[in-house]
Amino acid sequence: MAAITATAPARPRKLLASRRTRVGILYALPVVVYLLVLFVYPIFSTLLLSLKDADGALTLHWYVDALTGVNLSVLFTTLRISAETALFSLVFGFVLANAISRLKPLWASLAMLVVVVPHFVSALVRTYGWIIMLGDKGLLNELVPGGPYRLLYNELGVVIGTTSMMLPYTVLLLYGVMRGVDRRLLAAASSMGAGRVTIFRRIYLPLVAPGLASAGLLSFILSLGYYITPALMGGPNQTMIATLINQQVTKENQWNGAAAQGVILLVLTLAGLLLVKAVSSLGASRKKRSAS
Repeated sequence: MAAITATAPARPRKLLASRRTRVGILYALPVVVYLLVLFVYPIFSTLLLSLKDADGALTLHWYVDALTGVNLSVLFTTLRISAETALFSLVFGFVLANAISRLKPLWASLAMLVVVVPHFVSALVRTYGWIIMLGDKGLLNELVPGGPYRLLYNELGVVIGTTSMMLPYTVLLLYGVMRGVDRRLLAAASSMGAGRVTIFRRIYLPLVAPGLASAGLLSFILSLGYYITPALMGGPNQTMIATLINQQVTKENQWNGAAAQGVILLVLTLAGLLLVKAVSSLGASRKKRSAS
């Protein structure tokens, strides 16, 4: 009798928990269906397409083709330009974010507005703006003596264009990290006789290092699949993987090869995202250790 009395209150709780579970599943069902239809299904369809030959049999031919010859050269070009873009975005983004983080909140907000607002302009419009500025009779060649300099349809032009596209992301990330740095630590180090270089190298840089790594990796990942700017500002030697996919689909009608290239690009992107997560976790653990 005591056992029955003890288990009686547990049944309503169990029933309530089960009902909540059913309600939760009902609420989550539209989101799950949305993700399955718009994300999971296209990815698996692309994966299956990349593993089929003309007769529908399974094959790895398209991956071998994507990782050899000209296609491999395009992949290396994509990685190189993305790395260069990430590097220059970090350099300019660090200088900008550091300068803005030292301003008063009102002026910092205005400065961030100037940095972010151009991002809402179409990438195509901004790319054509760079083409006008960097052309043989553009503003830059008119102002700099000794020209005209060849600033378009080469790797320099592509890196300039892609860096300008990635810079707002970098500045936003770094500004948030730098704004969170406790300036009292820098003042304390200065009061103990540390010079500016020492403070920067041993205190400030380690504190913002996770943000630098995250911003650099984000710029690298976004540059991997960027299409408009490299296609318009680059030459034949600057063909990137997104441009190659477009050519295979629109000109060669080679959907299987384009699917294989897309899967490789997806794998590279996922690897970069996992690296970003690892770096963020490392930065969070360092903050916890320093706080304790």
